[in-house]
Amino acid sequence: MITAIVLYDLPPDIDREACRQHFIKIAPDFLGVPGFIRKQFIHDVNGGVAGGSYIWKDLDSAKAFYSGAWLDGIKRRYRCEPRISYFETFAIADQASGFAGAPAD
Repeated sequence: MITAIVLYDLPPDIDREACRQHFIKIAPDFLGVPGFIRKQFIHDVNGGVAGGSYIWKDLDSAKAFYSGAWLDGIKRRYRCEPRISYFETFAIADQASGFAGAPAD
């Protein structure tokens, strides 16, 4: 399991509310992406930066997604290159499900 943190700088014309509305609108689009498990859409509490914390089944799925159409869309909308960091996910603690431990393979 891979956790990817994606951040990008917001242009001045995209404020907190515009960012929030856009994220709500596009959230359903992720549900059919191969290898995708979960995403938290994030916005810096001080403004100016947004992105996502993604959970993927594997690194190949994550890297495949962060290319092509997705990357073109980020560059077009935010007028910058996204910063992407990949992390191995060793354990999960989830309050909602009560699960704590190693992720399932």
